[in-house]
Amino acid sequence: MNNVIAIGREFGSGGREFGRRLAGELGYEYYDKEVLTEIVNHTSLSENYVHEVIEGKAHRLFPITIEQSFNIAPDYSMQQVQDIFRAQTDVIKKMAHSSNCVIVGRCADYILREEPDIRLFRLFVYADIESRVRRCFDRAPEGENLTDKEMRKHIYKIDKDRASYYEDYTLQKWGDKANYDMCINTTNVNIERVVPYFAKMFK
Repeated sequence: MNNVIAIGREFGSGGREFGRRLAGELGYEYYDKEVLTEIVNHTSLSENYVHEVIEGKAHRLFPITIEQSFNIAPDYSMQQVQDIFRAQTDVIKKMAHSSNCVIVGRCADYILREEPDIRLFRLFVYADIESRVRRCFDRAPEGENLTDKEMRKHIYKIDKDRASYYEDYTLQKWGDKANYDMCINTTNVNIERVVPYFAKMFK
């Protein structure tokens, strides 16, 4: 039975760094952009388009779930969006069954919720807006040529897109503590220092 840690995160909270360092501490595989690459390999769509869809930017969808069967969509672009999520589901399940791993985003917590032979841990990483703004200014390209006000708007927009995508496919509220095994507040936290303590819980 494989251990899989699925991490949802607010933009700028350091959730991606947390997941990468946690995977390193545990000796697990780490999947983030790798999911995107595999989806592109499973479809005939461009990487940029797939990225826009899975970040919730390209379309607002009617509520659907993984198991639901679809009628033929009158809009071809809607059919493409549905095909991307099917590919995403297949890719994530394959990764989860291949080895112990950490998967960041991509509705992995929901996709794997009833998958056999998987021990799933669902984490959500968040932080207050001040801490998130500071983190974004400390890294490129998010911090380039933006004012404090513009950065806040940028952060909230990405969170809104992620929430919309997650809620459209799962019918669950993104970031709701009831949907996770642990919520981790990284406000003013040095992620590199705290990850080894969290890793002990999974060893």
